[in-house]
Amino acid sequence: MMSRELQNFLAGVQFLTRIPIPPVVRYEPDWLASAAKYFPLIGAVVGAIAAVVLVTASLIFPQPVPMVMGIVAAIAITGALHEDGLADTADGLFGGMTPERRLEIMKDSRIGTFGVIAVVSVLALKVSSLQALDAVMAAYTLVAAHAGGRFAAVLAMALMSYSGHDDTAKVTPHARRIAVGQVAIAAAFTLIVGLLCLPPSTFAISVVVALVASACLGVAAKRRIGGYTGDVLGGIEQVFEASFMVTAAALIAGPG
Repeated sequence: MMSRELQNFLAGVQFLTRIPIPPVVRYEPDWLASAAKYFPLIGAVVGAIAAVVLVTASLIFPQPVPMVMGIVAAIAITGALHEDGLADTADGLFGGMTPERRLEIMKDSRIGTFGVIAVVSVLALKVSSLQALDAVMAAYTLVAAHAGGRFAAVLAMALMSYSGHDDTAKVTPHARRIAVGQVAIAAAFTLIVGLLCLPPSTFAISVVVALVASACLGVAAKRRIGGYTGDVLGGIEQVFEASFMVTAAALIAGPG
């Protein structure tokens, strides 16, 4: 019989990615809540697959094609879950005049001007940052960024209150109860992955900058809609990734 922790991990994989999982695992809200501690590890898996695509493509194609292919691979693996959240968050937070209207806009499946600008800007920052690095270092940075991005989302769930509607929520009520222990384990996974991929100083500085950047989006969400939604978590994850890659590229490759 499958262990409970393995079920928790696979439930997280089911929620965050399009990776096929054994049919014995069914989506259950309480499993997802317990799976939060594994989000950075799942992010590292997504980043690792994307990194393999990037390195393999670099043996065939000139830059920046491999970097674009690596990022596109990650988007395909997750079904653009986080990018969609970023677009909806940008449209809602900056396109409405009241909290109710902002939440209404965020639920709209159509993408607006702010959403397009946000997604294009983030993708451009990622590609240009990775292009400044050699293929191997870009691959390591990609893995660390994906792990850290999921940790930022877990941290937001632990520190912020939920402000969405249960009937249309991407994150269920059970999944919102993130305990301190879960956050600590998620942080440990993030730290292990990051230190395996990058020099300690590069990883530490990149994490701090990325957490500050993603916290800014969290503060904006708190002020404009009263807390977070599933879309806001996706936006926080994407802001962390882009900020992490930009900072790591600056530290590794230098200016110019």
